[in-house]
Formats: sequence, C-alpha cells, structure tokens
Amino acid sequence: MSKAILDVKDLKKHYSRSRGLVSALRGRDVVIPAIDGISFYIRENETMGLVGESGCGKTTVGRSIMGLTPITSGQVLFDGEDLSVLPPSRFLPYRRQMQMIFQDLDAALNPKMRVRSILREAVTVFDRPGNEGVDRRIRELLDQVNLKESKLTSFPHELSGGEKRRVGIARALAVGARFLVADEPTSALDVSIQAQIVNLLVDLQRDLGLSYLFISHDLRIVELISHKVAVMYLGKIVEMGLAGSIANRPLHPYTRMLWSSMVDGRSLEGSPSPGGRGTWGSLDFERPQAGCRFASRCPVYRDRGRPAVCTDPSTEPELLDVGRARKVACHFPLQ
Repeated sequence: MSKAILDVKDLKKHYSRSRGLVSALRGRDVVIPAIDGISFYIRENETMGLVGESGCGKTTVGRSIMGLTPITSGQVLFDGEDLSVLPPSRFLPYRRQMQMIFQDLDAALNPKMRVRSILREAVTVFDRPGNEGVDRRIRELLDQVNLKESKLTSFPHELSGGEKRRVGIARALAVGARFLVADEPTSALDVSIQAQIVNLLVDLQRDLGLSYLFISHDLRIVELISHKVAVMYLGKIVEMGLAGSIANRPLHPYTRMLWSSMVDGRSLEGSPSPGGRGTWGSLDFERPQAGCRFASRCPVYRDRGRPAVCTDPSTEPELLDVGRARKVACHFPLQ
C-alpha cells in the first residue's frame, strides 16, 4: 500500500468580522468557522474528492493546504513535514511539489502574457535549463495536456475555456508537481469538455503518478475521477468513504440530499428533499447551528420528532468509523 503524501490533522480556519463600532471597541467580533477541525489523508497516486455546497469551505481547504491562506490551527503534513509551522524560506522547496489549479479561468492566467511566456515563466521559476531546454520542456507540456503548438502565440482571452484549463494544468506540471489541488477544474465548461478534462487528469495521474485533491460541488464528476470522497457541510466533514459507496449508498442525510439534487438537475437552494417533503432552507454560514449543523434542514431529524441530541452543543456528532472504509458524523445514519 502506498504511503500518504498529504496528511491533514484537525485543520481550522476561522475568520473574524466586527459587528459594529461598539463591538469592535469592546473586542467582540463574530467568529466565522470556514474550516472547523477536519482531518483526512491522501496517498500517493490517489484522488480524493471534496464536495459540498458553495460556501461550505472547500476552496478554503485547498488554499490552506497550499499555504495561500494562513490557518488558525491544525497540521498540514506533506511527506511527513508539517508545512503549517515552516517559515516562507523553508516552504519554498515544497512549492514545486504541490501546485493548485485555480477555478477562475480568467483570473488564473495573466491576460497580458502569451501562452509561451506563461509556460516559460513556470518552467524557469525553479530551474535555468537554457533556451533549448525551455523549448523542449514546453513542447513536452503541450503534448501532455493535448494542446496544439499553435496556441503558444495566443493570449488567454483568445483561448476557449477548455484550452485555458489545459494551460493551467500545464503550468502546474511545469515545475514537476507531484500533488495538485484541482479547484472546480470542470466548472464553466461544456459537458463534453468536462469529460475531456477529467480524462486528461486521469491519464496524467497514471503516467506521472500524481495525487489530487479534487474540489467540486458535482458528485457525478467526483465519482468518475475519485478513489474516495469527503463531503463537507459548513466547515465540517460529515461523511467520508470510497467514491462508489458515497454516491450509491450515502449514510448521511445531507449526502443523500446533495446527490439527489445533482442527479435531478435542481439547484440546492429551495430544492425539495427526497420524498417531496420540506426544502433545503437557508444557510447561516457565519453562525452554524449548535450540535448537528444540518439538523434544521434534515428530514431524518424532523421525522424522528426533533430529538434533543441533534441540537445539544455537548453532543455534536463526531466523524466516526462505521466499517467498510466509511466514516460518518450523524446520530442517526441512514440504513
């Protein structure tokens, strides 16, 4: 069995926002738990999907792992080294081993640079291979991501969405990365192009031995590419397991409702729950409910007569191993 390339332990990222002038003077700020104590690991040559609604903390997890967002507490271990305590000078060598594919296609690429310059900059950021070596490496990258050489003279705005995504992937590979955080890499793309990007990532993993944290809100795509999946809700992981099991036999009510909404093509806000009863309701990202954060939207909580254990702050459900490589944080998991 391959070793863990990334090990995240009790990761937290809390933001604070002042309620107003009086509260600011008294030092009473609102604490927003964007990430509230999550743990997981990713093995070499493995893909872990991270899914959940917009605003649940998925991107913050990716940025925190990459050191782009300072964490509040916890550990991020890469090859056994705790990156969360490293000064910038010692973190730099890990930059070439772990890279991020950003969600925003337009903001991720310099609009004033041609593709050749974007890739040349990436190739030479850590090494100085000379012009011939740079050109050879750029051609290798184009071949790896299936991008035509004629696109080297193009500016980002002259590329299609799929071509921009391929340039972003090539740039991440240019430094020799072993681990990639892919933040919604198929968003804003046509279905056929989404399939091409997913297949490309699978091929690159096979050929280069890459490991991925694949962030998405679409369980259908995550199931195709991931070995295992973690489901996030308001800063917490509520379920984790093998991709096929999560999609086909969810144990947490939120996972089932999320998957049902995706399959039926409905938006999450206001979507009816399975069985046609109730709605998703609204989210309060700044002040999550005490106890189980999903209770106010949970059909199981409602059908069981709203048991106090679900809303008691002292009995917040923990992510527990329930066998068969599954973990779930729920007092009444689905059968």
